[in-house]
Amino acid sequence: MTLPRRVRAVVFDMDGLLTDSEVIFREAFMAVSREAGIDLPMSLFMRMVGSSRAQNRQLILDHFGPTFDFDAWHGAAAARAHAQIKVDLALKAGVVELLDRLDELGIPRAVATSSSHDNVTLQLTPHVLLPRFGAIIAAGDYERGKPFPDPFLAAARRLDVPPVDCLALEDSHNGVHAAHAAGMMTIMVPDLLEATDEMRALCVAVAASLHDVRAMLG
Repeated sequence: MTLPRRVRAVVFDMDGLLTDSEVIFREAFMAVSREAGIDLPMSLFMRMVGSSRAQNRQLILDHFGPTFDFDAWHGAAAARAHAQIKVDLALKAGVVELLDRLDELGIPRAVATSSSHDNVTLQLTPHVLLPRFGAIIAAGDYERGKPFPDPFLAAARRLDVPPVDCLALEDSHNGVHAAHAAGMMTIMVPDLLEATDEMRALCVAVAASLHDVRAMLG
């Protein structure tokens, strides 16, 4: 697979792309919902993956009604997930090898995530990954979250590279929509969500792992 243009920068998602955290969040949200007697359809949770808290709030209120206590529910699930992340969070396959290759090629990179800066620190610090990124774009650094392009456009600005020359790496449908809308070359590395025909049409490639992305860079 040959990429359509020379890659001048790479923008990474985090949850489900750099770290295996999405499955932890899934289990936390489902468990908290069960314990509270809340019938959270798996299909509804999957629509939350990769999106911002504000957009997920609206999604949940549209489903359960305006009186649903989103903050209490979301806070309980997030606390459970973060406690698990502190003791059991693995990197996705190929992360270190890809970053090493980018170092060899002299290609700058950033993280563009729907998570908070605190969550980025929680997940990446134990693996000593924070210093390996030139910019961290997280919740609060942009107006609109994924699936809007704002996080990726902010990352391109921080790296001082035109979006068209950036390679975006995403695992979620919301993230692929955001990266494509930003005008970036987009590769989906599926995690909880499969690569649908729609996703394939928005991407320059679908990769089984970050090892495959490394190979595409030559």
